[in-house]
Amino acid sequence: MPDMEHLQEQLDTLLQQMPDADAIRERLGNLVSVYPFNEYEYIISHLLAADSLTLDAYHELRDDYLARNMFLYIFEISAPRTFGESWAQGHLKELVPDLQKPSKKRDPNYSGQYDFLLDEIKIEVKASRAVDAEVDAPLYVKALASDSNKSFWMNFQQIKPACCDVFVWVAVWRDTIKYWVQSSYEVENSVHYSKGQHRGNVGEGQLHLRPDNIRDFDKFQVGSNALRQAMMDAHTRQQFQRSGDTTV
Repeated sequence: MPDMEHLQEQLDTLLQQMPDADAIRERLGNLVSVYPFNEYEYIISHLLAADSLTLDAYHELRDDYLARNMFLYIFEISAPRTFGESWAQGHLKELVPDLQKPSKKRDPNYSGQYDFLLDEIKIEVKASRAVDAEVDAPLYVKALASDSNKSFWMNFQQIKPACCDVFVWVAVWRDTIKYWVQSSYEVENSVHYSKGQHRGNVGEGQLHLRPDNIRDFDKFQVGSNALRQAMMDAHTRQQFQRSGDTTV
């Protein structure tokens, strides 16, 4: 269930234990909410006042909610470019400090084709967020948890395998962030890679990540502490793959 519904169910269970539960629900029906005062604040304050919710239990409820929504704030980044460039690239740089922004000084042919250099390895970062594909609502409302059974659809767009050596995919759920590291050869030759995203754009495509194909990429998934090595390993595979040796 959506996480707000999960929280609502927890509070309703506690509310049912109060002798004036019906009266509180009636007042909730006419409640005017102005940030930061809303229905959840109203219910919790009544539960605390009636000792139906102890302070320790409140802290547990709060900590549990925060753990399930640790990355919900990322879904509040509305502009796709701000999310994909500012947040995702900044996040990856924090995890792998050795990543360097490219420049014409380091690469005379550079004109924005890729995002980072790791030594001489050209790295492209693609990011997306897991949202309920069946809901028409703001991203933070339809954000999914990693254990959700709901259908999600993540689109990694403007993929240009010829412009980099390694792709890093960053996928955000409300409770976790996952990473996949692949050589550009592996992306380009994936059965899930669709060429020709835009008419006339030769060498550009896209790839959709969904519940029915996400397990196909398990061998490329790495933990945040293994990203640097995974990039180097993917580059090694790339060198052999481009030479025609795909046994690495």
